[in-house]
Amino acid sequence: MALPREAQEVGDVSMADKPVDSNNDESALIEHAKSDQDAFGQLYERYSQRIYQYIYYRTSSDADAEDLTAKVFMRAWQHMPNYDDRGVPFSAWLYRIAHNLVANWHRDRSRRKIISLDDLSRWQVNENGPEAAMLLAEDRAALLRVVRRLPSDRQELLALKFVEHLSNAEIGAVMGRSEGAIKSLYHRTLLALREELQQEMPTAPKGSPIRRLLGRLGERGSARESD
Repeated sequence: MALPREAQEVGDVSMADKPVDSNNDESALIEHAKSDQDAFGQLYERYSQRIYQYIYYRTSSDADAEDLTAKVFMRAWQHMPNYDDRGVPFSAWLYRIAHNLVANWHRDRSRRKIISLDDLSRWQVNENGPEAAMLLAEDRAALLRVVRRLPSDRQELLALKFVEHLSNAEIGAVMGRSEGAIKSLYHRTLLALREELQQEMPTAPKGSPIRRLLGRLGERGSARESD
């Protein structure tokens, strides 16, 4: 999906046709990008689509996602000289900028963050987790109704974990919370999903994918409480 031209340019240098050097050491590339537009262009090529996807997931608007993605990279370029590696991926810093811009976008419009059915189809989950892989295939609409009832921070957590595949530490950096706080929030979110799904589909047959999902969520909750 094409991004606005202003997001492809820093100063007078076009980023649109620059190849991504996947062999370049990221730490060295980041240091270079603090003063070199070409190096920053490689970072743009490497992360722009992921940032766009995250913002689109939060806004459900192509136009706004394109505009905010452009602003993320313009702001990143402006602050590159002050970037400090604190042990989390560079992408977490970009997501943090995007998080703040999207929060302002919602505040300005007084909108609640709503996940659409199309957005939910972007989820990628592993078959061994409690994240509703089988439920997605059986009744995505039911899961959507449950997710929409969650507070906005829990919806964002699910987006970062299942769409962006970030670690708890990375999510913490994005949301401005500690890794422990993110683990706790994720635990509470799983339990909330379990309770809401039980209310949403109380007559699901025993042994059905939904019942197995609810059982796994319960096991995760019990294990966490016994730690």
